Amino acid sequence: MKSGIIAIAALVASAVPALVSSSAPAQTYPGRPIRLIVPFPPGGGTDATARVLTQALADGPGWQVVVENRPGATGRIGTALAAKAAPDGYTLLLGTAGPNAILPAAYSKLPYDAVKDFAPVSLIDSAAYALVVHPSLPVRHVKDLIALARSKPGQITFASAGNLSVGHMAAEFFKQFAKVDMTHVAYKGGGPAVIATMSGETAVYFGGPSVVHQAKAGKLRAIATTGARRSKIFPDLPAIAETLPGYEIAQWVGALAPAATPRDILSSVHATIVKALGTAKVEQQFAAMGSERIVSSPEEFAAHIRSEIAKWRKVLKGSRVPLQ
Repeated sequence: MKSGIIAIAALVASAVPALVSSSAPAQTYPGRPIRLIVPFPPGGGTDATARVLTQALADGPGWQVVVENRPGATGRIGTALAAKAAPDGYTLLLGTAGPNAILPAAYSKLPYDAVKDFAPVSLIDSAAYALVVHPSLPVRHVKDLIALARSKPGQITFASAGNLSVGHMAAEFFKQFAKVDMTHVAYKGGGPAVIATMSGETAVYFGGPSVVHQAKAGKLRAIATTGARRSKIFPDLPAIAETLPGYEIAQWVGALAPAATPRDILSSVHATIVKALGTAKVEQQFAAMGSERIVSSPEEFAAHIRSEIAKWRKVLKGSRVPLQ
């Protein structure tokens, strides 16, 4: 009996170091600056979200997070880099609808697996797109655009920031819902696409919230937004869903880590991000960008990614989008 008690005590004692070592990373993390990979160039919407996040983490918990822009191949390059990074909590990725949902829906082979290679941490913000047209186009409502496009099949052109960009897919989704045919014109980035629509080179554009400012200046006409309901940022604009129930597109941004990152570190990152973003200052910063703060649990974010991939796979199946 005595020997049994001694054996149990020895077993418990041997487990103590393991327990201590497993909790140590969370207690000392982060011990150095964290790298935040943004798979797009500086100055864009995802980069702006990264700057708000890193400043909030610096102001609140005092975390040092360094933004590393790794653009290229519609987000593939930076996303693949993050997937292959050491799973130690010192590399995070800002994932978006493009490389983390649309591309996985479009291609069976990518340099990363959008589901298996990442551990979702939290959604950060979400922005409905705006449907804008050139002022010369005789449309002021979604119903007007549908009627015009049906009367001129294939003659109405729409610009995008590139093949399989969120704006491109928003238009393809619109075409399917409205049962219309419009012609896609792809540009190398959102800037050229906006300029093309303002000049009349193209007639329609689904763009980020910033295009509403061009509309307010009279260079474009904003007729709707792409959210499930009216945007809190632009409440005067109707949602496309008011005319086409079920239509919903948003550019979302969320934080992810390499898949094998320890759970205690993931929990620490999640709790810290949620707390850092929960201030009025951050909410105002996102509102100024035309987006809404939207934090989530890791499980909710994982489910969101899977549902987005499934949605875009269905849209692509019903479209004639060239996969290059």
